[in-house]
Amino acid sequence: QVQLVESGGGLVQAGGSLRLSCAASGRTFSSYTVGWFRQAPGEAREWVASINRSGSVTYYADFVGGRFTIDRDNAKNTVYLQMNSLKPADTAVYYCAAGQRGHGSSYSGDYDYWGQGTQVTVSS
Repeated sequence: QVQLVESGGGLVQAGGSLRLSCAASGRTFSSYTVGWFRQAPGEAREWVASINRSGSVTYYADFVGGRFTIDRDNAKNTVYLQMNSLKPADTAVYYCAAGQRGHGSSYSGDYDYWGQGTQVTVSS
């Protein structure tokens, strides 16, 4: 079992930055790939980024456009999402998820454990 807790969300102006954290319980966190997803009001949940078990390989959705960086510190059981140049369109609840299938999937069904989410609001 893995429990995930996101933090770091908040209100920021367009062009600003936020760093989200996903803290995991459990001794085997390094055996899980981790993804970040987001869901805006009235929209479907969409994949943002993912990272493999060691942190050596990362994947990003096209809309990220080089603005976000995912990384992990397995010694601290934490995955981060650094978000720069934020836009109002980035406003959403951001979720982290952990799974043991694949190497950094964009498919939500490949993840078994989900956090409760953290709200990110970008004002224009």
